[in-house]
Amino acid sequence: MTFRPSAGEALPILAIAFVVAAVISLLLTPWVRGRALRHGVVDRPNARRVNLQPVPRGGGVAVVLAFLAVATVLVVVNERLGMVRTPVALDTGQMVALLGGGAAAAALGAVDDYLDLRARWQLVGQVALAVGAVVLGIDIAFVNNPFGASQIRFNETFAAGFTILWILGMVNSVNFIDGLDGLSSGIALIASVTLGVISLTADINQPFVALLCFVLAGSLLGFLRWNFHPAAIFTGTSGTMFVGYTLAILSILGSAKVAVALLVLGVPIIDTFWIIVRRVLAGRSPFTPDRGHIHHRLLDLGLSHRQTVVLIYAICAALGVLSLVLSGANQVYAFLGVLVGTGVILLFLAWGGFRESGLEAESYDPADTSDAPR
Repeated sequence: MTFRPSAGEALPILAIAFVVAAVISLLLTPWVRGRALRHGVVDRPNARRVNLQPVPRGGGVAVVLAFLAVATVLVVVNERLGMVRTPVALDTGQMVALLGGGAAAAALGAVDDYLDLRARWQLVGQVALAVGAVVLGIDIAFVNNPFGASQIRFNETFAAGFTILWILGMVNSVNFIDGLDGLSSGIALIASVTLGVISLTADINQPFVALLCFVLAGSLLGFLRWNFHPAAIFTGTSGTMFVGYTLAILSILGSAKVAVALLVLGVPIIDTFWIIVRRVLAGRSPFTPDRGHIHHRLLDLGLSHRQTVVLIYAICAALGVLSLVLSGANQVYAFLGVLVGTGVILLFLAWGGFRESGLEAESYDPADTSDAPR
C-alpha cells in the first residue's frame, strides 16, 4: 500500500476537518437529546430490546448536522481555493446525491423515529433515495475481476440496478446492526476511516473523497461519546439511514471501493444476510424484528454489553486492515470466507441451544445494573 505526495499535502486539512466535525457533533448531541426528550422520541424497553429504561433516540441528527455543515463548507471552499487537488473531480450531481441525498435519508429516518413507520414504507423511501442517487450520477460501473487482473464492466441498466441494491443493502445493514449502545456508530466510524485511508493510496488517489470520509468519521466520533454504553442517546433511524446511505455513496465515489466496503462492513452485511435467510426460511417477513442478531448471540455466550461491542469493533477493525493490505480480488475472497465462517458460527450457536424463545429481555440479567443503559 503506497501513497502519493498529494496525500501528504491533504493530511493537515483532513485532520482539521476531522476535529471540527467531531467537536460540532460532540456539542450538538446533548442539544438533540434535550429535543428528543421534550417531544417524547424515546426507545422504551420491550421483549426484544436490551435497554431497561427509556432512552431518547434520534441522536444521529447530530451526526447529520455536523457532517453536512463541515462537508458543505469544504466543498465550497475547495472549489474556490483548490486546497485538496484530485485527479477526478466530483460533479455537481454526485455532490447533490451525497449531501442532498444524505439529508433526505436523515429526514426519512427522523419521520420513522417520531411516527414508527412500517417497514414497507421505510423500504419505499429507501428505494426512492437509491433511484435518486442513480439519476444524479452515482453508479457502480465496474468491479475488480476476482479471477484475473482485469475489471468487470457493467452496462448502464445492470449498473443502475446493482447500485440501487448496494445502497439498499448498506442502509439496512447499518440499521439491522444497531442493536447495542455504540455498535452501529462505532462500526461506521471504522468503515469511514478505512475508506478514507484507502482513498489516499496511489491506486485510488481520491484525496477529496478521503476528506469527506474523515469528516463523517469525526462526526461519528463526537457522537460516540454520548452513544457508547451506557448510552445517553440512541442513534435512531435518522442516524442509521443517513450513515448507511452516506457510506454507500462514499464507497462508490471516485474509484469504486465496493470490495473494501464489503469487507470492512462484513459483520453488519453478513449478519443482515443470514438474518434475512433465517427469517425467510421460517416463513416470516425479512423485516420482522427479533433478537437473533450476532450481537444477541454473543450476549447469550455470557459477554457483557461492552465486551460484545468491543469484540465486534475489533473484528471490523481487523477486516479493515485486511482490506488495506489485500488486492481487490483477494478482498472478495476474504469476504466470501467471512460469509461462510459467520454462517457456520451462527449455525453452531443455534444448534447449541440458543432458541428464539430464549432471546428475551430477561435473559440479559436486569440485575446487572453496572452494565445497563441509562
